[in-house]
Amino acid sequence: MARRPDRIRIEVFGPAEAETAEDAFRPSNDTIRSLARLIGRQMAREQFERASALERKQARQNRSGPMR
Repeated sequence: MARRPDRIRIEVFGPAEAETAEDAFRPSNDTIRSLARLIGRQMAREQFERASALERKQARQNRSGPMR
């Protein structure tokens, strides 16, 4: 069995070209915004589905009404 290294070595490289910090991070900002938009839409969709399910449940209970 091969011995596994105790530590993982990670190297960080800077931008290949001389860019300003704003230009260097612009694509990642756009990506983050897109991802945040998708997550927000998913959360809204789930909240809407929960509210709709609750309304349907209450409507079923109101239709059946109390037994006399």
